[in-house]
Amino acid sequence: MSDGVRTSLSISNEGAAPADPLVTLERLPDGAFAEVEATLDGDAESLILYRDGDHVRAWLNICPHAGRRLDWAPGQFLKSKDGFLVCAAHGASFELAGGECVAGPCRGESLRAVEVVVREGAVWLGGSAR
Repeated sequence: MSDGVRTSLSISNEGAAPADPLVTLERLPDGAFAEVEATLDGDAESLILYRDGDHVRAWLNICPHAGRRLDWAPGQFLKSKDGFLVCAAHGASFELAGGECVAGPCRGESLRAVEVVVREGAVWLGGSAR
């Protein structure tokens, strides 16, 4: 995919048993974002998944600046030419290694990470995230 607007999957995990994966790796291309719904601590939450090779990182889909979703449309995220995830509402830029805001109104704050694991060709919620 090219830099700029990054489209992704919009997958619902609502009502799924905890034993179901969030998404299979074949549906999440390397370097792409995906938005999935998952139940965390009994609440339905929107998550951002980012695939980097064999690794997948996940964060709550909430900008720490104003508590809004980061996608500009459901499951559609912006990625800067420098490789940062960009909040569609206020332009905050987040590095993808740890979710830290490196530019914009919430500089120094971070996205809230969610533990996920990759196994059996799929992405699963980590042990403490269920």
